[in-house]
Amino acid sequence: MDDKAQAIIDAKAKVLKSLGHPTRLFIVEELARGERCVCELVKLVGADFSTVSKHLTLLKNAGVVQDDKRGQMVYYTLKVPCILRFMDCIEAVIGTGSCR
Repeated sequence: MDDKAQAIIDAKAKVLKSLGHPTRLFIVEELARGERCVCELVKLVGADFSTVSKHLTLLKNAGVVQDDKRGQMVYYTLKVPCILRFMDCIEAVIGTGSCR
């Protein structure tokens, strides 16, 4: 495998790893419903601010989400909503949905 192909595989693995935690999957699914501030996600997840922020940072570094700071509030959205198609595929694999 050449260096370029290896870099692409490594980048794909980074995205998949970022999705490999139940809390991060929950956050992605919540962001599919629309923009959320960190404070909303803290309440929805039921974890402390620091923990949710770490999950969001990992998702952001992988390129899955993006943030927008407005004053002291930080809002997150999905950077790549097409990630939801992958979620549909996962649901088909586990038998709770169908692949479109």
